Order: sequence, then C-alpha cells, then structure tokens
Amino acid sequence: MGVGPYAELAFDSEGDADRAALGSVARMEATDLLVFAHGWNSDPSTATRLYDRFFGPFPGLVGSGVRLGYVGVVWPSMRFSDEPIPDFDGPDALGRPGFGTALDPATRHALEAFWPGRSAELERVAELLEEREESAAAFIEFGALVRELAGVNAVPTADAPPVPALFAEDVLEVCRSLTDALAEAGGPPVPEDAARGAVAGGSGGEGLVPVAGEGLRVLWSGAKELLRQATYYQMKRRAGLIGEHGLGPALVELAQRRPALRVHLIGHSFGARLVSFALRAVPDDARFVKSLSLLQGAFSHYAFADRLPHDAERGGALRGLHHRVDGPVVACHSPYDASLGVFYPLASRMAGDSAGLLGFDARWGAIGHDGVQAVPGAARLSLGAALRQGVPTTGCVSVDAGSVVRRGGPPSGAHSDICHEELARLVVGAGRMGR
Repeated sequence: MGVGPYAELAFDSEGDADRAALGSVARMEATDLLVFAHGWNSDPSTATRLYDRFFGPFPGLVGSGVRLGYVGVVWPSMRFSDEPIPDFDGPDALGRPGFGTALDPATRHALEAFWPGRSAELERVAELLEEREESAAAFIEFGALVRELAGVNAVPTADAPPVPALFAEDVLEVCRSLTDALAEAGGPPVPEDAARGAVAGGSGGEGLVPVAGEGLRVLWSGAKELLRQATYYQMKRRAGLIGEHGLGPALVELAQRRPALRVHLIGHSFGARLVSFALRAVPDDARFVKSLSLLQGAFSHYAFADRLPHDAERGGALRGLHHRVDGPVVACHSPYDASLGVFYPLASRMAGDSAGLLGFDARWGAIGHDGVQAVPGAARLSLGAALRQGVPTTGCVSVDAGSVVRRGGPPSGAHSDICHEELARLVVGAGRMGR
C-alpha cells in the first residue's frame, strides 16, 4: 500500500467484523479517517489494488493540519473475471469477447466461494452455459437452478419480500430481454430475428416459436447475464446488512474510543449502499461522520427521500438519514455507466409490475445513474463546477462525473472507472480537508 497508516476492516456475510483490525484502526494517529468500501465486481486482492490506486493522490491534496488514516472495507462480493475493470485489466481487456457464454475458470471458482456447498448446481449451470442447447427445457432448468442459488422461492410466501421479475417471469422472456440489454450496453451485436422473435407467448416455454439461424442459442448470453444478476441480487441485500449491522456499529464504537476522529465514508457501487446503510446505526445526535461520498452508487436514487414521488405514503430506505452526516452527501453519477443505466432498473423491478422488462421506470433508477432524486434543495453540479467552487457544506449534492467516469467495456461500461485524481479532490473538498 502506497499510503499509510492503512488497515483493512473485514466483515463476513453476516456483518461480523475482524476485531483485531478494528483495534488497529482505533490506534491510528490520524485526525481524519477515510473509510472506503468496494463494489460488487471485486475480490480481496482486487479491493486492495483499488484502495491503493484511489488513495494515492490524497497525501498531496490535504492541508498541513490534516493527518489521514486509511481504511479499506473488505466484504464478500463476487468478481466476474470476464468483466474488465479499467486501469487494472489493461486496455486490451476492454471489450474482449472472453469465454462467450461459458464460465471461465476464475469466475467458476469465485462462484463456488460465493455459494459454498453448491458445486453440483454450479456444475450443471456451467454445462448448460457451455452447451447452449436450443431447447426451452434447458432454459427452464437453468432458470430453476439460478433461482435456487439466489435463495428465491418459486412461489412467494406471505412473509417473504416480493420476488424480482427477473426470477418470477418466464425465463425465456427474461433471457431475451437481458440479451437485448447486453446489446444496448454495447455487447456483441444480436441478430434482430433472434433477439426479438425467439419467444412467442406462453409461460414456461409453452407456445415457443423457433426462429431461423441462431434461434434460441443466442439467448444464452442473456442466461449468463441472469446468473450475474442473481449474484448482484444477493450482494445488494448483503451490502445493506453489512452496512447496518457491521460497519455502522464498528464506526460508533470507534467514535466512542476516539471522539475527536473525523470519519469520511466513501463507497463504490454496492459499497456505496454499504456505507450509506451504516448511517442507520449512527445516533441522530452524532457528528463524527463528516462526509459521505458515493461513487456510482448502486442503490435507489430515492433512498434519502422523505416521500416517494409515486407513493407519497412511503419514503426511501434511508429517508432523512443524510442529516446524520455532519457535512455533505455527494453522489457521483455518469451517463457512461451501463450497469446502472441499463441493468440496475431492469434488475430492480418487482414482480407484478406491468411495465416491460426493458421499459425504464424512474422508480427503479440508481443514484449512480442520475444522482439524488426527490430531496428538496439537493444541489446538482458538474464535476468541473464542484471542483472550482466547492460543494455545499451540508445536504445532498449530485455531481455529474461523466467528464472522467467514461471508460469501460460491456456489460458494465464505465461503472468501475473511478480511479481519478478529480474524484479524490472531490472527496477532499466534501470533507473540508483541503489546503
């Protein structure tokens, strides 16, 4: 690690923390603590490389009275090795075809770690993706396996949360829509007849009308994306749990041991969800969280709203919690982020919604796609303006970071293109740590 003092604070899937690491953080001689949580497409080594790269500019940006401590939050996520990360995988990796619909060995190994004890199911999933059988029965089997891996009941019970449409609707229709979404995100071109005419009516494959050429085989790219989305579905829930029951209580304990320490939370993707849900554990009168910076956050743009535009009786999952930050909540967004612009609203739809799978509905938009929504008075700035004039000292701020967050191949686009000095400067400005 090129900066210091640095420690990694690890959590398991239930939010239990590494107590020894927490002690190391408490002993840091620092005035300000940067706490960064990585996103979904990561493993421990990738997370460490991310932190090393992102934290690099900070020592040269802060004022003389600021002594920084650095914390990397490590939590169980899932690295798809065929999904390139700008800066880490090299320019040749962007847009590479990889293994097609088959699972490469590294991804297969990561899936077995993500879903331990499910080797038999994953073996069959891998076989189906590699064989690309032109059969409705094969897709139905694949959908059932993915649903089982994700822990989703085929028939929801009264006390269970709504089942996302990705797991509740006809698997062939879902795979067709995901194949279309991959093409929209810049993936390999899909023949028009195959992408749009593979399914005609029915459920569970009934009424299937095969098409000329590739036929159903082309939909296996959408099937692989369905598997990817299943891991995202589980990581989304996991990130919120670890934030609320893991990182949040750890920060409260740290504040009790070091009451003068100023904490600056940073999160990327689902890591932004993690650090934001940590606010649920922060007392209303606490003032130790001095800034919250969300880089391409993969959670609802209505999260901090007191009232939802489409349901005035309800608020966002984090309604009003931005007031527990003694400083600004800065949400960076980019139009080049295909994960949040194309796939997030698709995956976030609930079963029973009448809109088409690919019909963008503002209810399911991500904060990293278009910033904070439905919070009165929330400022909106370009990155250039935010760096020139600074950001407000309190409240929610949306910053269009598309001027730098713009590189990346399909299917995620620029979702992971966050290692830029401009974003480090934004975090420093939000935390009032600059020279």
